[in-house]
Amino acid sequence: MLAHIYRSEKKTGAYLYLAEGFEFDRLPDDLQAAVGECTQVMKLDLAQREKLASENIETVRANLKEQGYHLQMPPKVSTGVINYGV
Repeated sequence: MLAHIYRSEKKTGAYLYLAEGFEFDRLPDDLQAAVGECTQVMKLDLAQREKLASENIETVRANLKEQGYHLQMPPKVSTGVINYGV
């Protein structure tokens, strides 16, 4: 299972995985608007991998098989600020 991975130029830290042969114009309009222009950063054979650094590989595989794409959003970062209600 080959996946082409693209970095969103609009949404920092967002990556779009597309199944081999899946075209951008088939993405839902709202998703296209959210990620904007993308740059291909790599191609992975998910059949040859057991895990991914930031995503559950089984979820990615299932999304690619069922819908042709998977969106990886950036991790939520804690600011470390504690609000004591003062």
